[in-house]
Amino acid sequence: MDDNKTKTSRRDFLKSSVLTGGALCLGVSFFGSCKADVVPEVDFASMDFKDFNAYIKVAKDGFVTIFAPNPEIGQGVKTSIPMIIAEELEVAWDKVYVQQAGLNTESFTRQVAGGSDSIRQGWVAFREAGAKAKHLLMTAAANRWDVSMDQLSVKEGVVSNQNGESLNYGELVEDAALIEAPEKVELKNPKNFSIIGTDKFNVDLNGIVQGKPLFGIDYKEEGMQYAAILRAPGFGYKLVGLDDAEAKKVSGVIDVLKLENKIAVIASNTWAAFKGKDKLKVEWKPDGNLESSDFHSKTLRDLNDGKKLETLRKDGDIVQAFQEADQLIERSYEAPFLPHNCLEPMNFFADVTDAGARMVGPIQTPEWTQSRIAELLKIDKEKVTIEMTRMGGGFGRRLYGGFALEAAEISKITRTPVLLVYTREDDMTQGTYRPASRYKIAASVKNGEITGYHLKEAAINRNMYGAIAHFFPAGSIENLQVDVAKYESNITTGAWRAPYTNFLAYAEQSFFDELAEILGKDPVDLRIELLEKAIKNAEEDEDIIYSPKRMIECIKLVAEKANWGKSSNNVFQGLSAYFSHRTHVAEIAEVEILDDGPKVSKVYVAVDCGIVVNPLGAKNQIEGGVIDGVGHAMFGEFAFEDGVPSAKNFNQYQLIRMKDAPEVEVYFVKSTVDPTGLGEPSLPPAGGAIANALYKATGKRLYKQPFSNDLYKG
Repeated sequence: MDDNKTKTSRRDFLKSSVLTGGALCLGVSFFGSCKADVVPEVDFASMDFKDFNAYIKVAKDGFVTIFAPNPEIGQGVKTSIPMIIAEELEVAWDKVYVQQAGLNTESFTRQVAGGSDSIRQGWVAFREAGAKAKHLLMTAAANRWDVSMDQLSVKEGVVSNQNGESLNYGELVEDAALIEAPEKVELKNPKNFSIIGTDKFNVDLNGIVQGKPLFGIDYKEEGMQYAAILRAPGFGYKLVGLDDAEAKKVSGVIDVLKLENKIAVIASNTWAAFKGKDKLKVEWKPDGNLESSDFHSKTLRDLNDGKKLETLRKDGDIVQAFQEADQLIERSYEAPFLPHNCLEPMNFFADVTDAGARMVGPIQTPEWTQSRIAELLKIDKEKVTIEMTRMGGGFGRRLYGGFALEAAEISKITRTPVLLVYTREDDMTQGTYRPASRYKIAASVKNGEITGYHLKEAAINRNMYGAIAHFFPAGSIENLQVDVAKYESNITTGAWRAPYTNFLAYAEQSFFDELAEILGKDPVDLRIELLEKAIKNAEEDEDIIYSPKRMIECIKLVAEKANWGKSSNNVFQGLSAYFSHRTHVAEIAEVEILDDGPKVSKVYVAVDCGIVVNPLGAKNQIEGGVIDGVGHAMFGEFAFEDGVPSAKNFNQYQLIRMKDAPEVEVYFVKSTVDPTGLGEPSLPPAGGAIANALYKATGKRLYKQPFSNDLYKG
C-alpha cells in the first residue's frame, strides 16, 4: 500500500471520527498506577483523554487511535510502542493512527526518554493495554451472539464466530464501552506475533520529509513572541555591566530583560531576537574558577595516581596478584568533554498566566521539568501542563530542561506566550557536557593467564554508576578491583549518549586487545575464554541483566559474519564487545589504508536485545549509534581555556562527515527474552573496535581521543 495514501486516510479518519462521534475510548493503566475507578467510557464530543494513563480509541469505522506516552527523541518509540499495543489489540497496522500523548503524572509512570528504557520498562504493560481492549471488544461480540468467548476468533480487527458471522471492531464500539475492563488478561505467545518483529516505517516519516511542524522549534501560536538569551562567555564569569540601547533599536526587538547572570532579548521573530542579542554591549568579570583543559588533565592524572578513591567492586586481592605476577601491564586512556550537538537547538514554548503555565516543546524528562517549573513559578505542579513535541536529537542534552525554565521565567515577566530559541553557539558554549575522564587500567599475568585487574576512573563531576563494576571482566578474573574518584568543577556536565560506558568501553576493549597480543592469543579467543570463566561465576540474575553466555553468542555471530581473520591484505579488523543498557553488542570494524590515510570502511554488528519490536527501526538505531561512536572517537575534540570553550560552532568542532561514515551491517541474535535497550548500546563498542583495527593497520596504539590527533599529525 502506498504510504502517502495510508497516512492521508488516517488523517481523514481522525477528523471524521471526531466530527461524527461514535468511538470507544479506553483508558488503560500501563504501569498499574491508574485510579481504581477508571473504566472505559464513551466521549462522542471532545475526545479528551487527559484523565487517562494510556489511550486506545476505537472509532465506528474500525480505525484505531493509539496514544504514545513516551517522549520521541528519534529512537522510534512513537512507532514501536503503538506496535506493541496494536499487536495485542489484534488490529491491522494500516488502520492505526498514532498520536503523541501529553504529560500525565497522575496516570503515567516514567514518561521519560533516557537510559534506552522506554520499551523495556513498559513491555508487559503496553501489551496488557492492547490485550484488555481486545477483551472488551470480543466480550461485546460474545454478548451480541450469546456465545462464550472461546467460540470466537479475531484477526485484524474483525471478530468471527463458528457460524461464519463476523463483526469489525467499529461495530462493537458502543457495546464494548459499557463493559468494565478486566484486571488480568492473557497475552499472546511471541511465536504468534504478526506486527512485532516486522519492519514498520516511522509514523512521522512523511511529516519529517515534507517539513511539517513536528518539532519544538516549529511551534507557533498567534500573538506569541520570541526570545534569545545572551549568557556568559565561559564558566566562572559574572555579569557586571549592560548597555542595551543599540539592541533596542533593532527592528522587531520588543524588550530586553536582565535575568540572573544573563540577558534575554524579546522580539517579534527569531532573527530580530538574535540580531538584538548581537548588539548588546556587556561587561563580564571572573567570579570563580576559570578552568582550562591542561588543569583538567593534570587533575585527572593526580586522581588516578592518588589515594582518594572509592571502591565499587573488590574481588580477591589485587595487591597479592600484582606482587606474584610474571608481568604487569598498565595503560592510561583519556577522553575530552563533549557537547551533545543536537541538530535541533534547544528551544521551548511557555505561556504563563494567572491560571498556570502551559509549556510545549522537546523534553526528555517532562515530569521532572514540570516540578522544576512549578517550583520556579511558586505554583502547584498541577497548574503546569507540558505537551511534548518531537525532538531533533537529544542524546541526554534534553534530560536537563533549563531551557524550559528560562522560557517560563521570561513568559512570567512579559505576560505573553514566548518561544525561546538557542543558537548553536548558545548550546555549545553553555551546554551540559560529557565529563572529561581518564582511566588507568593495570593487569597482572602469571603462567600465561590474567590473574589480576585494577581499573581506576577519574572524572570531572561524575563517576560511573556501580552496576558497571559488575559487567565484564567481573567474574572472569579472580582478583579484580574497580575504583573511582572525581573532581568537582563549575563546568556543567551530565549524561551523554550511553553515559560513562561511551568511553569506558573503548578503554577496556583496547586494553584487552593489547593483553591478547601480549599473551599471544587471538582477541576473539581471549574474550570467549574469559567469558566462559564468567559463566561459572555468574550472578543469579545474569540471564536477565548481564549474561556472559549471550555475549559469547554475539561475539561468535559477528566473527562469523565478518569472516574474522580471513580478510584481504589491505583490510584490518578490530573487535570490541560490550554490554550496556541490558543489551549485548559485539562489533568488528574494518580499516583500509587509502592515499590520504586510514579509513574506517565497515563495521559489523551483532546484537542481542531480546525480542526485536521493529527491525527497521532497530537497525536505524544501531547504525546511528555506531556512526556516532566512530565519529566522536575519531574527531570529537573539545577543550577549555580560562573557562571558555574552544569551539562555538561546527566550523570549529568536527562531526563525522558522510565521507567518513562507515558501512554498517547489523545482525540480531534470535531471542524470546523481553526487549532491552537499543538507543545507546551500539555506541560504546565502536571506539574500541576501530582503535583495535587502526592498531593493526598503522601499528599505533591509541590512548587518547580523538584518534585523529595521533593518526594524522605530521
